[in-house]
Amino acid sequence: MLRPGAPKVEKVMVFVLAVGAALANAVTTILQRMGVESAPPETTLRWSLMAYALRRKIWLAGFAAIIAAFLLQFSALHFGGLSTVQPILTLELPFLVAILGIWFRQHLGWREWSGALLAAGGLAAFLAVAAPGGGTQTPGLDDWGLVAFTVIASTTVAVMLTRVGSAAWKAAMFGVAAAIAFAFTASLIKEMNAEIGRGWARVFLTWPPYALAAGGMAGLFLMQNAFRAGPITASQSAIVIVDPLASIAIGIGLFGDRLQTAGGRGAGEALALVVLFFGVYTLARSPLIVSVKTEDEDSAHVLSGRRRGVHGGWGSDGPSGDAAPAPG
Repeated sequence: MLRPGAPKVEKVMVFVLAVGAALANAVTTILQRMGVESAPPETTLRWSLMAYALRRKIWLAGFAAIIAAFLLQFSALHFGGLSTVQPILTLELPFLVAILGIWFRQHLGWREWSGALLAAGGLAAFLAVAAPGGGTQTPGLDDWGLVAFTVIASTTVAVMLTRVGSAAWKAAMFGVAAAIAFAFTASLIKEMNAEIGRGWARVFLTWPPYALAAGGMAGLFLMQNAFRAGPITASQSAIVIVDPLASIAIGIGLFGDRLQTAGGRGAGEALALVVLFFGVYTLARSPLIVSVKTEDEDSAHVLSGRRRGVHGGWGSDGPSGDAAPAPG
């Protein structure tokens, strides 16, 4: 039986753990983007892209960060629902900009500050108005089968759409596919937490851990292709926006998550999400994020080379060896 005040403590834990996962995701984005950006064009949609990434120290550092993000997300979903945890992960982009500004000493202009404030404010408003709850429903195999079919079909369509269009379009479609895969893996994490509650002995005798491994690998593979295909402004916007939307839909359909929509709350939630996603879009188009790139330098040099360039960005002696566009 929960102690008095325990539910409030758990809500705080959900927020803290999810924010930690968002921070780890931001670190992952920087390091893994650096690791695959210079991969040969012919590696797109081939496992040779992963082979290339695994030879890069900086990508491996990003992989360590993504494991930390997974563990934090796993813990957050133990205490909270998909509709609560996944929207908090949109804080990844404000953290990404903060890391670039503080660690790499880049100048933060109006775009970065306004985008971060809009994203954080929209998120806070959505969580306050929607007051997500529930999430205790136990889905059956038929429900899982329907969701899995929808996820596979939608990711397949998104990947097929990468065959046409500009580099930005291709990066966005790979991002959409990766986001849907990540939303599905989050639902599997939630299911695994339920199995753990019934005892660790039976966890690996059930199907969710193996589906989680397959879905996680698919999401990771699609994300690397998104980083490789085109500008991060496109891929990161798609990933950060589509993931929480897909997660909310899965949470409501599978686990019975509830959003308060009565008395005009629904319109308030929609407005809050528009503000949140506009902030995310603004941040994703920041020159700071666009300039996250490197070639074949040693990863330790990148992680320790915190020097200001001539324009406040990477500078001509930054990680790529090429002048980056000045922020703002």
